[in-house]
Amino acid sequence: MTESNHRKPRVLSGVQPSGALHIGNYLGALLQWKDLQDTYENFFCVVDLHALTVPENVKPAVLREKTLEVAALYLASGIDPKRSTVFVQSEVSAHAELAWVLTCASPLGWLNRMTQFKSKSESAHTVGAGLLTYPALMAADILLYEADQVPVGADQKQHIEFARDVAARFNELYGPTFKLPNPMIPPTGARIMGLDAPEQKMSKSTGEKAPGHAIGLLDAPNAVKKAIMRAVTDTGSELVWAEASPGLKNLVSIYAAISGETPDVVAARYEGRGYGYLKKDVAEAVEGTLAPLRARYAEIRGDVGYLDSVLDAGAERARAVADPVLARAKIAAGLGRTR
Repeated sequence: MTESNHRKPRVLSGVQPSGALHIGNYLGALLQWKDLQDTYENFFCVVDLHALTVPENVKPAVLREKTLEVAALYLASGIDPKRSTVFVQSEVSAHAELAWVLTCASPLGWLNRMTQFKSKSESAHTVGAGLLTYPALMAADILLYEADQVPVGADQKQHIEFARDVAARFNELYGPTFKLPNPMIPPTGARIMGLDAPEQKMSKSTGEKAPGHAIGLLDAPNAVKKAIMRAVTDTGSELVWAEASPGLKNLVSIYAAISGETPDVVAARYEGRGYGYLKKDVAEAVEGTLAPLRARYAEIRGDVGYLDSVLDAGAERARAVADPVLARAKIAAGLGRTR
């Protein structure tokens, strides 16, 4: 394996274009990505191939629209296409091709142990092979760009470990080929919980079915306020941080992630005060963040051709990095006629 010659450490991450992106996605991912742009060489993709793992839930026209929506939200959140590479996963064919190679190198037991496969397969009417093997596709996403760091929430760490394991197994089988990535888990804001069920992570899919579960990035101001003011807390009335319920801790975490303060500092400000004060200030902080984001999103979607030009350029830059890595892996595995 040859060492990559980029001057900055490289980061790769992406979001699936299914459901509506919410405040948890923003605080746990997009905001973190924005802050990485001057320190790292960044590749941020819209992982539309992953959306096919449960095909019963996918309508082609909706998937295409959601792909554009997510890409525009990347840019509206502060991702600068001049400093970061923004692209659509399926437009770089190396992702699908390397995913098959890595699937063949992935022991079935490793795939069966993945926690997200277990949880998603329990609720699915049918379980497709893609749902089982998508960690190999995720590994391909990462390994194609020789990523040094992969920004993820703590619940996604297992996927980075899988990518490391399958890369190491491939290297053992075929010789040094892939660089092993490391997870980058932010200390604050990485795990925002549902407003209606604060024991569960805020979810795009749940948000579509359960109003009040999530705060969508494109939600109207009155919907934002309504969701926060109705957020589940507990039967008390005043905040006592040492005894705070999951719902209260979640609201404090949201405020802390937006303000840049620690949860302890935020909690101390509201100690002994009624929950209403906290909810009101959280609602104002969230809306203060989302209002300019919505405005910038509208500008991007209203500028015909701009988003396409960004994604075209991003895909070209991504291919320039991914294709040589794929070629190296194919040669190592004995595929094709190239020696």
